[in-house]
Amino acid sequence: MTLELSWYIIPAAFALDYFLGDPNFSLHPIRLLGRVVLLTESLFRHLSTPLFFSGLLFAVSLILGTWVVAVVIVLLAAAISPVLAGVVNIIIIYFCISARCLEKEALGIRNCLAKKRLEEAKNNLSMIVGRDVDALDASGISRAAVETVAENLVDGVISPLFFAVIGGAPLALAFKMVNTLDSMVGYKNERYVDFGKAAARIDDVANFIPARISVLIISLAAFILFRTGKPACSTAVRQGRNHSSPNAGYPEAAFAGGLSVCLGGPNFYFGRLVEKPYIGQGMAKVRPLHIEKACRLMMLSAVISMVAAALGTLF
Repeated sequence: MTLELSWYIIPAAFALDYFLGDPNFSLHPIRLLGRVVLLTESLFRHLSTPLFFSGLLFAVSLILGTWVVAVVIVLLAAAISPVLAGVVNIIIIYFCISARCLEKEALGIRNCLAKKRLEEAKNNLSMIVGRDVDALDASGISRAAVETVAENLVDGVISPLFFAVIGGAPLALAFKMVNTLDSMVGYKNERYVDFGKAAARIDDVANFIPARISVLIISLAAFILFRTGKPACSTAVRQGRNHSSPNAGYPEAAFAGGLSVCLGGPNFYFGRLVEKPYIGQGMAKVRPLHIEKACRLMMLSAVISMVAAALGTLF
């Protein structure tokens, strides 16, 4: 018995995300992963080892544990019925991708800006970014929204599908634990600079290939939508490294070239100014209208990723 996916699994999971979005309920699998992180962090922090090694054991244990639980669920379903196994695989992958939710959040910010509700836009933005938002103007809010749409295209679509093709639904869910750990403990502040370092590095390794694949996907989508495929690809190749993250700069640079806007630059995190290089310097300043264009680019990129992943399962 294997964990290989039938060709229809990924399109079906993607269709559920597209039409249903991300349901908000307490037993949502990704929210459960977050609860596991919260419940177990203190246990590993109190181990008699340096914080880095405690954090490494913490991350590896939770990632491996997530994969094992998902494998058991899928194999039990397969033992009962092939149809049930297909349904379980579809549901797991559905919860691992979040294109529709990302679009909804970003367009919500765009709508607030259109109605001049700046404080509401900031509040909504603070739910999906890690930077400080209090001092941002409309352009800064728009830039942050476009950047998070670009980065989360990888985290929320391309990477989960990539790992689903390689190792089925269990590996896709294990990646979501990697991503959850990074978002919860992968900070460079005083509390997590040592304990969360391993989680952040594992996330960097997991996203390394998908982030670079994203350049081709985004460039194709930019060509179809805006005829800007070439600048999207060339900007990513030339400036994809202009980011503190080894991966986030590539989709952001592709979006910068595809939308002909300047992204990146300094931001405040936890009250501390973090200097970052610009991506697409010399291009246009980001405006609220670019959020909608970024969402269109993200959604078409997600569809292309889905088709590529479905074809990947055939081989």
